[in-house]
Amino acid sequence: MLSKRLVSTAAICLLLAGGTAACGDNKSDNKSDAKGGDAKAAAPQKLDTDKLSAQDIEKQAKDALAAATALKISGNMADADGKMEINLALDNKSQCTGTMAMPGMGKFEIISDGKTSYVKPDKDFWTNLGGPNGAKAAELFKGRYLTGFDSDPEMKSLSSVCNLADFSKKITEDDGKDGKVEKGSAGNVNGVKTFSLKATDSKGEVSTIHVATEGKPYPVRIEHAGTKGGNGQIDFSDFDKPLTIQAPSADNVIDFAKFKDQFKTA
Repeated sequence: MLSKRLVSTAAICLLLAGGTAACGDNKSDNKSDAKGGDAKAAAPQKLDTDKLSAQDIEKQAKDALAAATALKISGNMADADGKMEINLALDNKSQCTGTMAMPGMGKFEIISDGKTSYVKPDKDFWTNLGGPNGAKAAELFKGRYLTGFDSDPEMKSLSSVCNLADFSKKITEDDGKDGKVEKGSAGNVNGVKTFSLKATDSKGEVSTIHVATEGKPYPVRIEHAGTKGGNGQIDFSDFDKPLTIQAPSADNVIDFAKFKDQFKTA
C-alpha cells in the first residue's frame, strides 16, 4: 500500500530509534552547557572519555542533539524491501531541504519553509504514486512540485520529516527497551574527532554511535546492524547552521487537490 510506503518515508528519520541512542533518560542537569549560556561555555569543550561512563557519554550526546537548532542528515538504511536513502537539512522552524529515496518507489526532493511544503517526485516516484496512470502522470507533471497536501493523511507523512523537534524527541526519548551501552574507542568521522559507543538492545541489534569529542558532543554517525535487516549508516553534520530556503516558483507548483482532479483524466 502507498500509505505504508509514505509512512516508511517519515520513519527513515527515526531509523535510530530501534536500539541506538534512543534508550534511557534524557533529562539534563547541564542546561547551560547545552545552550552555551554561561561563561564556561565560551571555552573549548572536550569530552573526557576516560572519566565518563558509556551512559554519561550517551546522555551528553542526546542532550546535545536535543538542543540543536539545525542539522543535516545523510545516509542509508537497507531492509528486506531494499535501500532507503536520505540527504536532508532541517531546523527547529520546520524548515528543510533535501532528497529522499525509497526502494520500489523512486526519489523525491522536498522543500519546506516552515509553513508550506513542496515535493518534487522523480519519474519512478510519479509512476508508482499514480498506479495504472503513473506513467502518464510522470510525463504530465515531470519536474514540478506538489504542495497543499498537509491535510492528506498519506501525503502528510512526507512533510513530517521536516520536524526537527519531533525527530530529536524520537531519537532521545526512553523507548522502554532493555539494553546495554559500552565504551568503544577514539576515531575520526568526516574530519571530526570522535569516541564510539556500542549499544546493544534486548533483541541483540547493535548500533555504534560516534560522538564528537571536541566542541558540543553531538552524535556525528550512527551505524546500525539489525539481526533481521535494517542495516545502515546515518551521518549528522552542519549542526546549528542556519538554513536558507528557496521556495519553487508559482508556475512550477501544482496544488495537490488540482493534481488529484487532473490525475483522474491523465
